[in-house]
Amino acid sequence: MCLSIPSKVVKIDKEKNTAIVDTMGVKREAGLDLMEEGSVDIDDYVLIHVGFVMNKIDEEDALESLKVYQEILEKMDEQERTQAVLDGDNCENREGP
Repeated sequence: MCLSIPSKVVKIDKEKNTAIVDTMGVKREAGLDLMEEGSVDIDDYVLIHVGFVMNKIDEEDALESLKVYQEILEKMDEQERTQAVLDGDNCENREGP
């Protein structure tokens, strides 16, 4: 099962059409090719799948989701936490039930 953790946009590179996002303290680049031009701004919360921003989400919903994720992560050790955040948007597409 894939879980997309809300990520906050901290920088946008219009030349590369990418955003730098912060996912619970882990920063990485995500493509904006699947979003309408100009629809994502700095400080927006987004969901990412396989390295691309898929949609924006409401800040209140994002913060509530992050609170739940934080409770889960507190039960993991540091290496497990970092890996969970990094793997969160790199799920394989699977067919079947």
